[in-house]
Amino acid sequence: MAGSLHDSQLYSKLFPTGEIGRLFSDSAELRAMLLVEGTLAKVQGAAGVIPELSGTFIHRAALELPLDPGGMAAATGQNGVPVPALVAAFRAAMQAPEHAQYLHWGATSQDIMDTALMLRLRQVLALIDTGLGGLLTDLANLAETHADLPMAGRTYGQLAAPVSFGAVVAQWGWPLLDLRGELANIRADGLLVSLSGAAGTGSKLGPDPAALRRALAEALGLRDPGRSWHADRGPVLRIAAWLARLAAALGKIGEDLILAVQSGIGEVALAAVGASSTMPQKQNPVAASVLVALAHQVAALNGALLLAGSPRQQRDGADWFTEWLSLPGLVLASASALETARALVPGIVPIPVAMAAALTASRGMIHAEALSFRLAAHMPRPEAQAAVKQACQNAMSQGRHLAEVAAETWPEIDTDDVFDPARQMGSAPAEARAFVAQARGHG
Repeated sequence: MAGSLHDSQLYSKLFPTGEIGRLFSDSAELRAMLLVEGTLAKVQGAAGVIPELSGTFIHRAALELPLDPGGMAAATGQNGVPVPALVAAFRAAMQAPEHAQYLHWGATSQDIMDTALMLRLRQVLALIDTGLGGLLTDLANLAETHADLPMAGRTYGQLAAPVSFGAVVAQWGWPLLDLRGELANIRADGLLVSLSGAAGTGSKLGPDPAALRRALAEALGLRDPGRSWHADRGPVLRIAAWLARLAAALGKIGEDLILAVQSGIGEVALAAVGASSTMPQKQNPVAASVLVALAHQVAALNGALLLAGSPRQQRDGADWFTEWLSLPGLVLASASALETARALVPGIVPIPVAMAAALTASRGMIHAEALSFRLAAHMPRPEAQAAVKQACQNAMSQGRHLAEVAAETWPEIDTDDVFDPARQMGSAPAEARAFVAQARGHG
């Protein structure tokens, strides 16, 4: 099995990452680091920290010269970071030592790598924002179409009270709406530039390191944090935690669908299902299972990032390496979950006959709560609950419908509407429509 299933020729269609996959390749990282090095030289030249002509030359070269990541592997293995190898290769490729000497002036490897990471995460979040908007549109369409479709609500895996399928879809969508609202804030203020030098003091960055950092942030379209964050992984953890919550919300859709399509329930059909190698009757909820697996994976990787979130002293190699090992996988798994959900949701089809069967299968017991509240208008609530509990026991022991027992026990009380699922969904249809309005307004 491949080390990364997202890149595997065999498994990549099972765990697709879409456009985000290309942002976590060696070439993408090198391009981002070169952009940071070139832009740094340009703003340093404009500030007089290095000769302006050299800054312009380095900036142009960073945009034009290709570098081979394979040629940097040995040095990266020895140094523990790729930046020394990148700087050496870039200087050699420029063939202009009079300018190349000013490359990477006063910066440290972490400045370049963290800033380059934020540039790539900016693209990641933009793509996820677009994908999330599309998913919310699909969920809104599904919720609107089935806002009034009754189905059995379940708690602890047991029949509870009637809900609507549209409200169930809305329950999937509300957390995604909240997350998209938070994403706007993260994209606005959570993508930070890093420029602090070897020990976070900026001591070799010229007479005004803070002004240089602000200029670099402006040139790259990132936010200036106003400080060094080498040993504060909060900015990375904030983005990772958001992605983990996204994966968890998508995993909830997968969990519910696995239960909804299982044999004996079958309240939902999926457009895309998987086949068994030996059992021709099987229609496996593959995509739903992928969502659950990816949510588990992202949660585990986020845990690893939290363990590495408090680096020792001014920088710590072990924690930094842990971040490298965990963050790309977390981003790719989250992207894969969104890709999978985008393909899955439009193909969800409720089966009203099966939903109605579940509502009647319990001989009306699903309406016991509603019956107890109807009786509470005529007797104290505790007495009503006890009376309905006894009525349920009578109905079960006699193999009768609870409505029959109720009509026989309390003939003076009209209970017909109590046993009509369409009239016992409470606010479920309204909640489905409220989600639809919010989702479309958010788009």
